[in-house]
Amino acid sequence: MIARVQGPRPPRGKARSLQRTALLGMLMGAALFVAAVVVQLVLRDRAGRPAETATAILQPPAELLARDLAFPVRGIEPASIADSFTDARGATRVHNAMDIIAARGTAVVAVDSGTVSRVGNSGAGGITVYQLDEAGRYGFYYAHLDRLAAGLAEGQAVRRGDVLGYVGTTGNAPASAPHLHFAIYEVAGGQARWGGRPINPYAIWNRPVD
Repeated sequence: MIARVQGPRPPRGKARSLQRTALLGMLMGAALFVAAVVVQLVLRDRAGRPAETATAILQPPAELLARDLAFPVRGIEPASIADSFTDARGATRVHNAMDIIAARGTAVVAVDSGTVSRVGNSGAGGITVYQLDEAGRYGFYYAHLDRLAAGLAEGQAVRRGDVLGYVGTTGNAPASAPHLHFAIYEVAGGQARWGGRPINPYAIWNRPVD
């Protein structure tokens, strides 16, 4: 019979220490992976909508008030909408927009004549439409759409009241609360198309009575 020769075994204390080191390494790796995923989600969220941390808020200029903008959701009375423009969204963001509750599939229309500068389907906004007015001075943002109007495309000219899409819950909107997230931004002074000063939409359709 040939005797099996076994190498020296490490002390039990040392083996346990190696096991703890390996386990700690696995836990640290998992934590780093989770952190990387969170960072990617935050970046994707920020990329999916206009900047919501603008330093200055602009009340509707007289020229914008004089345009008689169409209300962006067909069949909804502006007086029924609450002013949530300055509401907090998370720890660091401000809403800078107006939420318009409506039944899923309700038509969303262009508030002014202009051009569809971008359509998207990603991030917190879900299915979105970015529109510039004819002068390129104001941007209109329509988010959480259920779907786009048939044939709508970037670069397309639209008229006031044209259907752009339909109310939905895409993006980070609660599935049980279909609504339009609508925002207006001033685009001036060589700024990028999005990220200029936000304008409170609520003040356009709900002006104080003298």
